[in-house]
Amino acid sequence: MSIKHFKVNIPQTVLDDLYYRLEHTRWPDEAPNAGWAYGTSLSYMRDLTIYWFKQYDWRKHEKEINQLPQFTSDVNNVNIHFVHQPSKNPNAIPVLLVHGWPDSFYRFHKVLPLLTDKFHVVIPSMPGTGFSERISLSIDKIADLFAHLMIDQLGYKKFISAGGDGGSLVSLSLARRRPEILLGMHLTDVGYPDYTTDFASLTPPEQEFAGFIQRWWMTEGAFSMVNATKPQSAAYAFNDSPVGLAAWIMSMMSMLSTGEEIDRRFGRDELLTNIMIYWVTQTIGSSMRIAYETRVASMSNPVTSGKSPVPAGVAHCPGDAPLPREWAERQTNLIHYSNLERGAHFVAWEAPEIWTKDFIEFTEVLSTYK
Repeated sequence: MSIKHFKVNIPQTVLDDLYYRLEHTRWPDEAPNAGWAYGTSLSYMRDLTIYWFKQYDWRKHEKEINQLPQFTSDVNNVNIHFVHQPSKNPNAIPVLLVHGWPDSFYRFHKVLPLLTDKFHVVIPSMPGTGFSERISLSIDKIADLFAHLMIDQLGYKKFISAGGDGGSLVSLSLARRRPEILLGMHLTDVGYPDYTTDFASLTPPEQEFAGFIQRWWMTEGAFSMVNATKPQSAAYAFNDSPVGLAAWIMSMMSMLSTGEEIDRRFGRDELLTNIMIYWVTQTIGSSMRIAYETRVASMSNPVTSGKSPVPAGVAHCPGDAPLPREWAERQTNLIHYSNLERGAHFVAWEAPEIWTKDFIEFTEVLSTYK
């Protein structure tokens, strides 16, 4: 087996270089009274950068990350980093937790201790992200790698796949292409109405959802177009400037909100730790190219579509798009739907107890599903 123990140990030279770049940032101007309307606020970024340079302690958070049971493995010639915490319960269910973008495996660090009484937990870093190999693959190829990791390397016969954002796409790909290895899937989003949607068939709540997505796309969708069409052009700036990288990630994190509000909900240190995972591994470019590779693959070999028989749980977060039950039923074999009391797009990170409660409730419904 190629599985090896892994610890994060970033060279001090990398941190010294970071501090130099932070201290010598060349700041842009900003439109009068811009706030967050044009993107990440200049006053917010100045304040965040001062905190990053003077107060944030990477070594502290590196030590905390290294308390997680981390491994790497050669999975079909791709080096994959993952957290693997088997349960002491011999009847525990294996669970694959898959992050999206621009978060990382760090999305799930708070739910890990909440799950291991009942579940064997595996949390991989997407290829091209964090401490996995700096290679960009389509969502379907990533799903194939994670299936190989779970079944052939870790020895699980079947498992539940769960996640949000890109993690939802990986889970949906597994469900459509490898349904025989999934017990179920738990998602916080299930795709959005697009050019393939028959809008005339949508219910009123689905029409409202589609309208929201259309408005969101026009005001917040720049990152998706950049990642899917010209990721390399942006990668030069984000790989060279830590402030540029942080501003871009915070622009995504603060959609439908502001950075100041996101600070209060997540904590500034945790936001910076996620940003640092991209910075110290230089994976912002490769992570952005996942969207490009997925788009190109879908043009030459369309992604398998249609509803999978794999039973699904879908959790709608109040701070996210108004995902209706009808849309979740249209996209999945829905057996559990919930409106969470709190949280948004990164709910497992922001509100781990709420996400975990819903996940466990889904597994209880799943245990009685025929």
